Amino acid sequence: MRARFGAPLKITAGIAAVGAAGLAYAAGFEARSFRLRRITVPVLQQGMRPLRVLQVSDIHMVSGQQKKRRWLQSLAGLRPDFVVNTGDNLSDPEGVPEVLDALGPLMEFPGVYVFGSNDYYGPKLRNPARYLIEKAQGRHGLNGNAPAVDVVHNPWEGLREAFDAAGWLGLSNARGTLKIDGYEIAFTGLDDPHIKRDRYERVAGGPESGADLSLAVVHAPYLRTLDAFTADGYPLILAGHTHGGQLCLPFYGAFVTNCDLDTDRVKGLSTHRAAGNRSYLHVSAGCGTNRYTPVRFACPPEATLLTLTARD
Repeated sequence: MRARFGAPLKITAGIAAVGAAGLAYAAGFEARSFRLRRITVPVLQQGMRPLRVLQVSDIHMVSGQQKKRRWLQSLAGLRPDFVVNTGDNLSDPEGVPEVLDALGPLMEFPGVYVFGSNDYYGPKLRNPARYLIEKAQGRHGLNGNAPAVDVVHNPWEGLREAFDAAGWLGLSNARGTLKIDGYEIAFTGLDDPHIKRDRYERVAGGPESGADLSLAVVHAPYLRTLDAFTADGYPLILAGHTHGGQLCLPFYGAFVTNCDLDTDRVKGLSTHRAAGNRSYLHVSAGCGTNRYTPVRFACPPEATLLTLTARD
């Protein structure tokens, strides 16, 4: 019996050990290995000086995440021209004070924000395999799924009041402008398409006439929103939501995006085409995770410093 089953038992034990080590790495190290991504995007008019934009996304704050709080606070040292927060700040109904503490230094700079589904509702424990099943069936969030029931309602109103008091512009199905060093920067934003709160008809019409730059902002990069922004002529769309795939395979990439965006564009800078127009798209991999799946693999948590430069 030993000779017959010894090798398979050793192989099984070895696989279990590798799996345990991978889980320990994903939860204990990589999920807290915060990074800053730096990219350059040529979208400004000739003659404008470069603008530095800090994008933070998918913080998913849970009480007690001290390292994440300190790292977010440290980003103020980058001295951005303005901040774009693309939503999902919460993963804990008690997390609002800690989010505001983490973002406090950044709220000293001009900024804009949209909310994501986890700002409105607390996460639910679910089988991670469901993301793969929903991808195969073309179902994501409330786009094709039944409405959520028995969900925790997060106190997002406190976030909104604090952001507004700091002078940040709320862009949930809204437009607004900021004056940055003499330039007028216009923004058009949508509420979260993942839970069907987007209302593009309220903000349609394209870039603001007379503005030096117009940007589009949305939490979840669903194709219908990317198509609308691109068809209207926005040069750059900023989004989050995907977590960069969160659990990725080295040399392969992400398995899912948790929306209908393809996995080739799950994070970082890419382009999108619609109605004969082309827009740059930047999707942040975010710096947090759902509280029930606090792991990342081959996809470190991040924020992004985008340097906007003149078009070629």
